[in-house]
Amino acid sequence: MSETQPAFKLIRAARVIDGTGSPALERGAVLLEGDRIRAVGSEESIAAPEGAPVEEFNYENKTVIPGLVDCHVHLIGMGDGRAGDELTTLPDEVLTLQAARNARTHLFSGVTTVRDCGAKNQTTFRLRQAMEMGITPGPRMVLAGRPVAIVGGHLSYFGVQATGPDECRAAVRQLIKEGADYIKITATGGSTRTSFALRPSFTVEELKAICDEVHKFGKHAAAHCASSQGMSNVLEAGIDTIIHAVHREPDGTSKFRPEIAERIARQGVFVNATLGGGRNRVVTLEKKMQAEGLSEQEQEELDQMRRAHQQRLDDFAKMRELGVQMAAGSDSAWGKYKMGGFQHETDSHVAGGMTPMEAIVAATADSARSCWVQDSVGTLEAGKQADLVVVDGDPSQDIGALWDVADVFLAGDRVDRGNFV
Repeated sequence: MSETQPAFKLIRAARVIDGTGSPALERGAVLLEGDRIRAVGSEESIAAPEGAPVEEFNYENKTVIPGLVDCHVHLIGMGDGRAGDELTTLPDEVLTLQAARNARTHLFSGVTTVRDCGAKNQTTFRLRQAMEMGITPGPRMVLAGRPVAIVGGHLSYFGVQATGPDECRAAVRQLIKEGADYIKITATGGSTRTSFALRPSFTVEELKAICDEVHKFGKHAAAHCASSQGMSNVLEAGIDTIIHAVHREPDGTSKFRPEIAERIARQGVFVNATLGGGRNRVVTLEKKMQAEGLSEQEQEELDQMRRAHQQRLDDFAKMRELGVQMAAGSDSAWGKYKMGGFQHETDSHVAGGMTPMEAIVAATADSARSCWVQDSVGTLEAGKQADLVVVDGDPSQDIGALWDVADVFLAGDRVDRGNFV
């Protein structure tokens, strides 16, 4: 592409959804110039400059939306049910290859930006380098590198283990030196076997040191919180995004704490509720039940997962009622949640009370805002990166249409998805 003769692409579709929450534009068009969006509007109003070469794409009965933004992935995950404690024993080379496969799978499914929430050593940074060299395809990546954890805490097996404010500040500085775009904090325990899932990890003083240091560098912090006290602590510290946001007490009982939700809303903190993993497991077990039946153990798991997922949906709805801003993030490929199924998250957001259009915004514009990349992606606007997805049907009426991906464009180029679909 020469400077005097830019490459234009004109994409026409039955409708265009720009990701801002505005109604779908019927018979819309998007004009791309190189890797940027040049214009968005009605089919009649959008055209390439007179005499300029242009490649045209016409999508009848389809919808153009912004590229999906998954604000919570673990690229090195297998999604086969193994615990992170086992995952970390694999060589970095194997994990980097797995991350490449996951990145490609997510891109082909319509996700053009991801925020990785913790990986081993330099694996995701090496993947980004390989992508920049053109060795392997993948979405844009917002990387934390290694997560920050307490000794023996959640994800400590491949994280930076820090004790005290000074070590916490040093951990942030080291990670930023390594190339971290933001900092991931495990503010409570989790699935890590040596952690205490429902109890806070860092002290408030340590959390304040992390957040203060992160903000000093003009970056953001996201915190894993599997309990109410964990949320309370990170809010006191000045967190930017709360992950999971589970309203649960130390004894395991579920208890919605409206005062915490109100503070989340008041401070303008995003919540990434990670509802899709539960839905994915319920759907998987229900399909197996219909096809061949379940063992007694599987039936017990299904019953438990249904109850837990419904509780999360109820709390999700209550948080939204109190003004909490939701950003969509899958947490795949963790546990048994393979990558390529980010749409489980948007389906769950609708099940939790969002309209389909609100769920689209949560998975595009709001997720981009949570990742601090809203200036370049998340909406279809002139000047932004030319990342977009074409789906069959109208997802503003039926959120399930997001599963039917017809084409993906990244940085203005149509992605060759090969034999993926």
